[in-house]
Amino acid sequence: MSPPTLIDQPSTVATAPVALSYELFPPRSPAASETLWATIRELEATDPDYVSVTYGASGSNHDTALDLVDRLQLETTLRPLAHLTCVGGTPEELSRIVNELLDRGVRGILALRGDQPKDGHVPPGALRYAQDLIELIRRVELRRSAQFAAGKVAIGVAAYPTKHPESPSEGHDVEVLLAKQRSGADFAITQVFFHAEQYASLLHRARRAGVTIPLIPGVMPLTSLRRIEKLSALSGVSPDAAFVDRMRSATDEAEARRLGVEATVALAESSLDAGAPGLHLYTFNEHASSLDVLTRLDLPRPARPSLAARRRSTLS
Repeated sequence: MSPPTLIDQPSTVATAPVALSYELFPPRSPAASETLWATIRELEATDPDYVSVTYGASGSNHDTALDLVDRLQLETTLRPLAHLTCVGGTPEELSRIVNELLDRGVRGILALRGDQPKDGHVPPGALRYAQDLIELIRRVELRRSAQFAAGKVAIGVAAYPTKHPESPSEGHDVEVLLAKQRSGADFAITQVFFHAEQYASLLHRARRAGVTIPLIPGVMPLTSLRRIEKLSALSGVSPDAAFVDRMRSATDEAEARRLGVEATVALAESSLDAGAPGLHLYTFNEHASSLDVLTRLDLPRPARPSLAARRRSTLS
């Protein structure tokens, strides 16, 4: 009988830290920029692993997105994960943008298809799917790999706890996710979901199909009924009817906020219990609700130098 390997030995390793990240979007005005940077400073104090920076359809906010990425790297300790959409873009255009991101020090890209053109027309030779963009990023990376000290670009993708609006089935969505993994995706962040069982179901279906990359639940603080209803209309994902009724019956904003935080905490805890490796919070450039949720969750996080020490190191 062979002696047991280290893998067979009882684990004495402490609980793995839970990954934490936020989504931000580039400001559209000076006033919005001021509000965003107040939020950034508050979120920075929670020591997230990264913050994602959204990218408008067809690069509509290209310059402001890059400005935000630059400021995050120059003025904070935060690591940006740059969104990049591809549908309708040529390989030449997208290679230029990927190279520009790498030149600016970005080492994480969220590769997304983006919204289809309103007229449905995609120019000949243009990219159509996120899988195409992943492969393009890997080709650019290969040409520049000597610069990365044996490192690599981290590529994230989207995952869907409920059926994508354009998909024939949830099974098809999992096959697409598996194809993204085969093309070189490192992790996935889910779109918003409202029911606890939806993330657990996605994780179960994906693992059975052979998806092994981390699937990080994207959670929106459920403190604004207007935002919940708007997002539900856009995504086709229905919120819990009983929760919506409680929010509508709230006597004031403070009670609605309390109900929303409780529901968000329950959603996050159920995802972590199902095996989620982290949480990605859709902040809508606001920090108060996200911080309320984090206070209630008390996530195990890595032990790192203080924010003041990291700022001194970043800015020196």
